[in-house]
Amino acid sequence: MNIEAYFKISYGLYVVSSVSDDKLNGYISNTVFQVTAEPARFAIACSKNNYTNEMIQHSQVFSISVLQKDTRAEIIGAFGYRSGKDIDKFSKFSYKKGQTGAPILLDDTLAWFECEVVDSLDTGTHVLFIGNVVDGDLLNATGEPLTYDYYREVKKGKAPKNAPTYIDAEKFKQQVPAAASARYYCTACGYVYDPLTGDPEHGIPPGTGFEDLPETWVCPACGTEKIDFVKKQQG
Repeated sequence: MNIEAYFKISYGLYVVSSVSDDKLNGYISNTVFQVTAEPARFAIACSKNNYTNEMIQHSQVFSISVLQKDTRAEIIGAFGYRSGKDIDKFSKFSYKKGQTGAPILLDDTLAWFECEVVDSLDTGTHVLFIGNVVDGDLLNATGEPLTYDYYREVKKGKAPKNAPTYIDAEKFKQQVPAAASARYYCTACGYVYDPLTGDPEHGIPPGTGFEDLPETWVCPACGTEKIDFVKKQQG
């Protein structure tokens, strides 16, 4: 099986959010699609391991924020690679509560929708929620949306473990030629660690090889662990 075949299926990247009592949370999703026009309905896929899944099950509402092409790494890191059980994902970003009470991320967002769940389907590892659109708005008419293809090919990111499109890194490594560079990139946000510059902001002086970084070191851009960095090829 050629793993690369999966990457030819097109997706966008979104922040899907919900609410439960006074708690807010959201996650990066590449599985959002409109399923009907009248009434307008969207379907989303949410991992059963996602904290947001519990919230949607409880509140029966969710919002969708369409991310722009140059979305900051901090947003990808917070909503894609951190758990809402550990941090308040919305604390550092602009958002508002919609009619349903669901939070709507506004930073780096082109458009948004909020929905009320009308049906759901257990697909195994994920739950497919279908919701009626109750409100929405266009925030940036000229911006380009962030696609999974751009995120993977340009930003060199990969799908989070709970994403429907996640592929185990070991399977992918079997098809990636050995790298010829000493630089390493973060598979979450594309940040490149260069030994020549180090990471002085976090106490790593220039000249520190990647192998010599402490195991507790994480990506300065999104907080991804050292183990998820991959040697960067040149050319």
